[in-house]
Amino acid sequence: MQADALDAILGDGTALAETRTSGEGPPGRLPIDDATLRQAPSGHLFGMTQNAGMGWPVSGIGRDPWLILSTQGGLRAEDGRPLALGLHTGHWEIDRLVRVAAETFAANGGLPFSLMCSDPCDGRSQGTTGMFDSLPYRNDAAMTMRRLVRSLPTRRGVLGIATCDKGLPAMMLALAGCGGLPGVIVPGGVTLPARGAEDTAKVQTIGARYAHGLIDLEHAAAMGCRACGSPGGGCQFLGTAATSQVIAEALGIALPHSALAPSGEPVWLDMARRSALALMQLARAGTPLSAILTRKAVENALVVHAAFGGSTNLLLHVPAIARAAGLAAPTVADWTAANRATPRLVDALPNGPRHHPTVQVFMAGGVPEVMLHLRDMGLLHLDAPTVSGRTVGENLQWWEHSQARRIARQRLRELDGIDPDNVIMGPDAARAAGLTSALVFPVGNLAPDGSVIKATSIDPSVVDADNVYRHTGRARVFASEHEAIAAIKARGESAVVAGDIVVLAGCGPAGTGMEETYQLTSALKYLPWGKHVPVLTDARFSGVSTGACIGHVGPEALAGGPIGRLRDGDLVRIVIDRNSLQGSIDFIGTDQASPLSPEEGAKVLASRPVHPGIAPHPELPADTRLWAALQEASGGTWGGCVYDVDAIIRILAAGREALAARAREPG
Repeated sequence: MQADALDAILGDGTALAETRTSGEGPPGRLPIDDATLRQAPSGHLFGMTQNAGMGWPVSGIGRDPWLILSTQGGLRAEDGRPLALGLHTGHWEIDRLVRVAAETFAANGGLPFSLMCSDPCDGRSQGTTGMFDSLPYRNDAAMTMRRLVRSLPTRRGVLGIATCDKGLPAMMLALAGCGGLPGVIVPGGVTLPARGAEDTAKVQTIGARYAHGLIDLEHAAAMGCRACGSPGGGCQFLGTAATSQVIAEALGIALPHSALAPSGEPVWLDMARRSALALMQLARAGTPLSAILTRKAVENALVVHAAFGGSTNLLLHVPAIARAAGLAAPTVADWTAANRATPRLVDALPNGPRHHPTVQVFMAGGVPEVMLHLRDMGLLHLDAPTVSGRTVGENLQWWEHSQARRIARQRLRELDGIDPDNVIMGPDAARAAGLTSALVFPVGNLAPDGSVIKATSIDPSVVDADNVYRHTGRARVFASEHEAIAAIKARGESAVVAGDIVVLAGCGPAGTGMEETYQLTSALKYLPWGKHVPVLTDARFSGVSTGACIGHVGPEALAGGPIGRLRDGDLVRIVIDRNSLQGSIDFIGTDQASPLSPEEGAKVLASRPVHPGIAPHPELPADTRLWAALQEASGGTWGGCVYDVDAIIRILAAGREALAARAREPG
């Protein structure tokens, strides 16, 4: 290496010539007195010293501290230019929300603090080992966020700003676990759709479509570049990110009409200002989050989820939030009851039928507009308190007659030529438009603990006239997503064909961290024959997945689940009744002429060993293995994949006792 190149890396000492070894401390005096010095913890006093050292005017150091906790990622210049990229648009520009909130606290006599714990992008890690960290991240981030909250002991309240698939659920878990404090969630908003381009769901399938000759290279490259109509916000469809925003508002921990706001727009920035004011009001009133996150709030969230036709990933997140708040987690029976009582009222990507992007759902009235219909149907707890300082019923009374509602809906008509009542419908209109309830929880000899399917996403052309989906086919068993997507893209003898049932097993928490398999479901959606290929897996799906995709199959294969005993060529029968919201998935033998009963099939499966290819992925991180073991001891996926500390301690104690007893045995 040449000397000048070496100096560029190791330095030539020039910068040392101007380096100081001491500096002037901030002028002034701390706002303390005799009692403070004698009684306050040393940490409070040192905290004031640090505040002064960071440059806050000494005259304001004694103000009430307010913590802004965000998932901001990347580094932007003052004019918005990227200096260092984040992992996704969802956290890219929420520093602007942080700034507005901080200015609001300061203008109202507060002392703002801003801390960050950023988040991953499920879209970026699709089909890679990065997905093995996706779901486990949620628990780790929630713990880190709670530690950050506790690390500012004098905080009056917490404003949580987050957007996407794991960052926002983690933020809700964190705040739910700090229930003694006032807290408000600020949803980070959604990306605008780009004119003349594919949305961020469809664009993720350019590889599979190109492999089958459905698009050319030029189209793939152009669409891949142009999917985002704004630099910030979560994806434009009602996936996990958008559904999490909806749930935050439905729980009452975000302000009315805050979910799904378009990132970067004036209404989005104003939401941060109003949320900061709401947090200060909650603190003055002495209202902690525990007064808002109640059983009634959770039940409201379930029916709002059903009305939106939200992501199945919320089956992992809502129970986790409830448990963090000290509440009983909703059961499969609770989810089923909510979906049976609640018609789907929202026409949005990916459910259809017209597939409106999330910003149009927001402009049509968003969550409060949906809740107006649910109120009139008698499905909501109207007396549930919210962070606005009013009850759900009072919020809805305001919304119904508000100028904000009138302006938003009129703006949708003017800009997009869309009738808001065709985006968010009443129950009669929704029924006439063919909207049906979203979630079904199939059971059977392949899923004795249950599974889930978004029944609205099954292509109508493969559903029988009685609104029941029936499919019997040969299993194509894969022990890795890589093998499965290769077979879907293939064209030879190894290719998946219409009528097959793709079985992806060994991809639950213990196998891959319960990876998200949108790479498979999205490919099948956009392949002409894909609607004739169901997917069955112990992994999970993206909230934008469509088709006959059955996930969360329990127990997972590596926990002894019968899905791990299937072989290529086995016959599997799937029945999904979209009227009664019931379903079954059963192994029925290998002979199509003489199918076994579900009971007979269960006995055959029980006699088989696990599929020889099923094992934890060799690159599964040790962190994720630990997460998988801890969540399994705490109730597993149907318990929200959280940590039940008391249960874990009991199991560890029992294990120590068993090991000690074994050590005492003679010989």
